[in-house]
Parts: sequence; C-alpha cells; structure tokens
Amino acid sequence: MRMSRAAIRYAKAILETAVSSGKASQVNEDMKNIVATVEASTDLKEFLSSPIIFPSLKMNALTQVFGSVQAETKSLFKLLQENKRFEILAAIASQYNIQFDEMNGVEVAKVTTAFPITADLEAKILAKAATISTKKITIQNTVDPSIIGGFIMRIGDKQYNASVSNRLQELKREFSN
Repeated sequence: MRMSRAAIRYAKAILETAVSSGKASQVNEDMKNIVATVEASTDLKEFLSSPIIFPSLKMNALTQVFGSVQAETKSLFKLLQENKRFEILAAIASQYNIQFDEMNGVEVAKVTTAFPITADLEAKILAKAATISTKKITIQNTVDPSIIGGFIMRIGDKQYNASVSNRLQELKREFSN
C-alpha cells in the first residue's frame, strides 16, 4: 500500500481531532478495522477507487459497512466524500495506526516466521527486539514457509535474520569458498 502525502496529512488531522476529543485509541481500532476490511475485499477496494461511482454512493456504503465507528471516523468519511478521495481511505487508516503508535512510543516489529508464532518464539523475538529498539514493541506476524524455521524481524530500517534458510545460505557460501 503506497502512502501518499495526502494520506499522511488526513491521518494527522484525524489523529489531532481524536486526541482532543479523547477518542484516539477507539479511532485507532476503527482504522485497524478499515485497513483489514479493505485489504480483505478486492470488491470494496475497487468500489472505493472507481471514478464512475458517485461519492454519495461510496459514503452510503461506508456508513453501512462501518456503522459502529466513532464520530471522528465518520467525519473522515464526510471529508473524503467532499474531496472525492475515497480511494486513499485504507492508506489514511494505515497511516493513522502508524502515527498513533509513534505518539504512544510503540514500534512495530514485522516478523516473518515459517509457521504462526508460538508464545515461546514470541518471547525470543521480544527479547531480540529489546536489543534493537528501546520502544514498546508490537509484533506483526507474516507466515512464509519458505524460511523453513526461525524468524526474520524488521524494525524500522533494521533487520535481523535468524531463519533456517538464511543459515543454510551462509553454510553454502562457506563451503564454496
């Protein structure tokens, strides 16, 4: 998902509004839900970015799909309707999550594992993360069986590769030298 400068500006404005009304974490949950829903539905993504569907129809659909969201989130929908920018909704929501985490001193560790994370592995990952970052860490897990075992962790621009496939590559290089 490409982040536009517009998405960053909208997210910042909504975050400021949500903070001043004391609803920042509830709106953060709305935004997580929006990202997950839009990412999971190709139809919804195409519907929101279609230039031939009237903004009022998009607005009606969003109010139906996300009926229980906070007033601040609904005001974002209204703003996107006025500016005909519904196609960047998921990018705004994602950017809101990032800015909310930064504001709260939380950093996301993108962790790739060969299988879903177990409690034991999560403890090892968090211990390793503490050596890389001083912030509170939230783990975002992606499963990729091709790494065979272990994990690959990315925090910001730093990466730590403890995957079995990486170790096998290192051994292969050592033997060929």
